[in-house]
Amino acid sequence: MQSIGVFAKRHHKDAVRLAEDVVAWLLERKIEAFVDEPLAGSMSDVRGYPGQDIPPLVDMVVVLGGDGTLLSVARLVGDLRTPILGVNLGSLGFLTEITRSELFPMLEQVVEGNFTVSERMRLLAVIRRNGEEVARYRVLNDVVINKGALARIIDMETWVDDDYLTTFKADGLIVSTPTGSTGYNLAAGGPIIYPGNHCHVISPICAHTLTNRPIVVSDEATIRIEVKSHDEDVVFTADGQEGMSLQGGDLVELRKSNHCTLLIKSPSKDYFKVLRTKLRWGER
Repeated sequence: MQSIGVFAKRHHKDAVRLAEDVVAWLLERKIEAFVDEPLAGSMSDVRGYPGQDIPPLVDMVVVLGGDGTLLSVARLVGDLRTPILGVNLGSLGFLTEITRSELFPMLEQVVEGNFTVSERMRLLAVIRRNGEEVARYRVLNDVVINKGALARIIDMETWVDDDYLTTFKADGLIVSTPTGSTGYNLAAGGPIIYPGNHCHVISPICAHTLTNRPIVVSDEATIRIEVKSHDEDVVFTADGQEGMSLQGGDLVELRKSNHCTLLIKSPSKDYFKVLRTKLRWGER
């Protein structure tokens, strides 16, 4: 490792202090540190770089924060195969599974090349209006189509490849990757999917028809969702961080992206240990 990117929340004092320690640790080992510009502004004598410029310049990225911070950095990494080391500064995260106490021993191993990665499938979401593409998103966790605060139930005609699934009448619809299955999908009653599985999960939110249940489909399938409600406030969000308003007749097309996100794995925690800890399984 010759160069490493460093990201953290600039308004999180513990994250800023830890970022300063990380940069000092890297410089001692003659490893160049590329620090996100907003973060560098909260540090002393550190040059900052625009976040989107960092991933192509570095061998890996360190993210200090929570799962939300990691999702935003994963979006900057985009289609590059730059591995991400997520360090959680609060409770254990599903994506940021390295703890503060594990950080520097883990970094020691990583810079020497002794690490493994988990390849996480992403979704490509394309939104079409009147037959024309109006937006495109790459998604690690999930996409959500839901009603606005004052809207009524919305109708969403859903197809899997060339097969009609159903027209969901609900508050909304979640399409999740295995990585995102422990997020909004889980809260909506969807299943937990092991990250290595090749599938998508379609989960209605508060469906008007009680027999509507989440369904798991192949990640080779293309999912098409057409908004049939023309007089309602409908919103599309990607990973809970970006999105747009939808109109009646808009088509949301979802398929597996050709590129994945690489997450550096903790040597001391497997996926099931993270589940047990985060979800408090086995406790009374």
